[in-house]
Amino acid sequence: MRSAIVSTALLLPCLLIAQELKPLELPPPQTEGGKPLMQALKERKSTREFSSKPLPPQVLSNLLWAAFGVNRPDGRRTAPSANNMQEIDIYVALPEGLYLYDAKAHRLQPVLAEDIRAATGTQTYVGQAALNLVYVADYARMGNRPEPVKTMYSAADTGFIAQNVYLFCASEGLATVVRASIDREKLAARMKLRPDQRIVLAQSVGYPAK
Repeated sequence: MRSAIVSTALLLPCLLIAQELKPLELPPPQTEGGKPLMQALKERKSTREFSSKPLPPQVLSNLLWAAFGVNRPDGRRTAPSANNMQEIDIYVALPEGLYLYDAKAHRLQPVLAEDIRAATGTQTYVGQAALNLVYVADYARMGNRPEPVKTMYSAADTGFIAQNVYLFCASEGLATVVRASIDREKLAARMKLRPDQRIVLAQSVGYPAK
């Protein structure tokens, strides 16, 4: 039996690596401080040059909460959602693997033990950023609405979240850019998404290169 386990380990190293990717517990978000809103709006911009320096856990926690965290006891979030469908999921591509942000528990759930940052866009800089956010619409949560309506709502809701990220980054001195140039079919397969999950946009976040 032991030899069979060893043989399996040799044949399926990726499976063992995936098993080692654990949930990432985030510290409670800091919901006070930061730059005044008008100053953050003034400094909001897109940046396409990134340092590979990782974000500290507290900054990552604050970023994800600002993006689409739970800000009320009833489970509603920091960004609006049409009919409170909350159909947008945030996948977080880090050097150690791909995670799904669980807003209710405020943690990152493991998805894939592989660095897919470079696969989240067609531009060369996406693999250099500390992390890439991939915004995925789960059409299964949107009922029997016509597909064009689902597309419209999910695009608008993604925009709200992405702007939250922009404002947080402006407040914290981080670099960010939202991106549409994505090989969606290839990335969806890599992320093991269902057919009714649709990649909307991605957003690179990190420290400025200079």
